[in-house]
Amino acid sequence: SLAMSGGGPNADQMAAMQAQMGGAGGMSQEQAAAQQQQAQEMEEKRQSMLVALLTPEARERLGNIALVKPDKARQVEDVILMNAQRGALGGRVNEDTLKSILNQINEKQAKTTKVTIQRRRGLWDSDESDPEDDSD
Repeated sequence: SLAMSGGGPNADQMAAMQAQMGGAGGMSQEQAAAQQQQAQEMEEKRQSMLVALLTPEARERLGNIALVKPDKARQVEDVILMNAQRGALGGRVNEDTLKSILNQINEKQAKTTKVTIQRRRGLWDSDESDPEDDSD
């Protein structure tokens, strides 16, 4: 499937990294070159599908996002391509639709990102009782 989650490096990036390392993993140079060629063709196919699915304004906005946050742009592309494969788009994606997809992704990330601050108890806590102190 063309759509992948935006967690770690995808197959295209892995192939490119392996090619840079001289075909790591016991691959011959021909195999590495063929794999890189295949990955490049997949990326070109992905980009041409996105060009067909996005209005020029939406494509420009996505390009701007990709400059600042490539991983987020990749997630948006994945959502657009998945919806296109399911037939859930109903036409080309305009700027407003792109914004709503971005908001959905931001909301999901806001729910999964949780920061907990634990205050250390120790040397500077003279005003609080020590849990090990049993002199009540």
